[in-house]
Amino acid sequence: AAQSYPKARYRQIKTVLFVTHSHSLTLIYHRQFIFHLTMFASAIRNSRLGIRRLTTKPVQNRLYQHLAPTAGAAACAGPSSSPLAARLEARSASAARLSSPSIMQSRFMSSPSAAYSQTVDVFPSIVIEAGGNISAQGPFAEAQAQFLEPDMEAVHSLNESLTKANMGVVAHYYMDVELQGILTSLKIEQLKTSDSSRIAIADSLKMGDDAVKMCEEGATSIACLGVDFMSESVATIMSRNGYAHIPVYRATARHIGCSLAESAEKDAYQAWLQKGRAENKNALHVVYINTSLETKAVSNSIVPTITCTSSNVMATILQASSEVPDVKIMYGPDTYMGENLVTMFTSILNANWDDDKIAKALHPKHNRATLEKLRDNIDVYPNGNCVVHHMFGNEVVNTVKNNYDDAFVTAHLEVPGEMFQIAMEKSLVDKGVVGSTSDILKFISGKVSLAVEEEAASASAGATPSGDNRRLKFILGTEAGMVTSIVKSVQDILAAAGSKTIETEIVFPVSSEAVMGVDDDDLAVVPGVAGGEGCSTAGGCATCPFMKMNDVDALSDIAEMVIENSDEKKMKSHLPPQRLIGKKIDGIDAVDLGSEPILWMRHFMKESAMPKSLIQKISS
Repeated sequence: AAQSYPKARYRQIKTVLFVTHSHSLTLIYHRQFIFHLTMFASAIRNSRLGIRRLTTKPVQNRLYQHLAPTAGAAACAGPSSSPLAARLEARSASAARLSSPSIMQSRFMSSPSAAYSQTVDVFPSIVIEAGGNISAQGPFAEAQAQFLEPDMEAVHSLNESLTKANMGVVAHYYMDVELQGILTSLKIEQLKTSDSSRIAIADSLKMGDDAVKMCEEGATSIACLGVDFMSESVATIMSRNGYAHIPVYRATARHIGCSLAESAEKDAYQAWLQKGRAENKNALHVVYINTSLETKAVSNSIVPTITCTSSNVMATILQASSEVPDVKIMYGPDTYMGENLVTMFTSILNANWDDDKIAKALHPKHNRATLEKLRDNIDVYPNGNCVVHHMFGNEVVNTVKNNYDDAFVTAHLEVPGEMFQIAMEKSLVDKGVVGSTSDILKFISGKVSLAVEEEAASASAGATPSGDNRRLKFILGTEAGMVTSIVKSVQDILAAAGSKTIETEIVFPVSSEAVMGVDDDDLAVVPGVAGGEGCSTAGGCATCPFMKMNDVDALSDIAEMVIENSDEKKMKSHLPPQRLIGKKIDGIDAVDLGSEPILWMRHFMKESAMPKSLIQKISS
């Protein structure tokens, strides 16, 4: 199959890379293997929307020659009038240089027989320079940076397909950086000719709101780029707003899982809920929105359940405990987030916040006594975590402590305790933030804006410029895909202010524990999971393999599927999971039961109070 059609080889190599990223397999990066993968990636990146666009026989033949193991770089040698061939020739020369023994050895280690350092002193990073230009430090950062300014030909082609399909796109912040780069540019292009865009990159809750807005503006279908529970949530929110008839399509017909969501679908989770309900008079299950509709329905049938996000979880439990003082908060399934909430309350109490500060900064009806009672009444599910945020391990923490003391530290609520603790301590002195993806983006943007304002104030006061640029450094304690939105925000701030001295460095915390050197002239390193980029299950790079099942080709395929009005069976395979359709739990429609926790959360967000129906259910 790989020899009969180019796309098969593309999928084959993508599968290899996906598997080695998702599991702790050992992949030997031989120079020739790297060379051919680099060549293949170059062809894909320069072929507009991917290899399936290379439909002409001459182009296919050139590509096969280019990728043939025996042909190497020489396959594309010789004059050619084809722009693609010219680009391939340039990439070929570059890859040949990168795969030479001297370059390989200098990139990975001092000599082929030297022991690879197991200590990371400097993390890879992306620097947004004064003026908005991008520079990258380290292979992983280089891989991210190359897609921040996408090929506009690919942008225009995708825009044309989405317009013909009359389709809106909602994507999570954790999308692949290549896909995010194209979508970000596409959004800018759409706003040049319209007051609104049908492209939205957001967190899991806002994706649903953005989809509703697109439906209101006339979109007849929505592509949801995320994992399966996100498409479920988007479809549910659209349905509750009168748009149940508008289809929501996933990027692939395959199951797009999530380690965190699936931890709540096990029997152990139901047993934990049943035990909590039996032992506590007033129990409230606060469930993370990043779970399936089925989890929400089953949970709500056992214990009164309200959904939360990483942005509003603190406010949710503070409000619930203010209205039901003896409430038992059962938080799940994210163990790290639950434990981090307890840590936050403990840190606040240990910092000796008085009643006035707690009332002003946290909640007007809380004081030290009620806060301590709430903390002690939180029961955290012990066996759930996100595979991505689980990566921030001890080595990463030690490097942050020892070598990045001057940096701002950001941490998602889902990261392990030690990394969270550093960010929490920094946040108390305004040198860090803990929270959601939106909180992290807002914090970084706010700090850059403040620096720009200080720069302008200094210039207005007639201060003599020092001649040195000021660099703000941020540790990115969440999925690396966030960098696209961060870079765009920082560039906009610098451009609007005309800043000439402010630089921003986004640092990717990376562990090298799974990478080692070998005594072989042909091999530079023997890595674990994507170890050649400095990533491993021991900590670092934080890229979600499930989110990466969404890509540019998949989105283009969905648009074409809608345009061509493909067969019903194929289109249905891309719809969100519909495991609850037609089912009842204790005589109640399962979809309604699963939607109720989301609607209760939305009521709280709108009214700043718990719904009366939820309070009654807790007390009954």
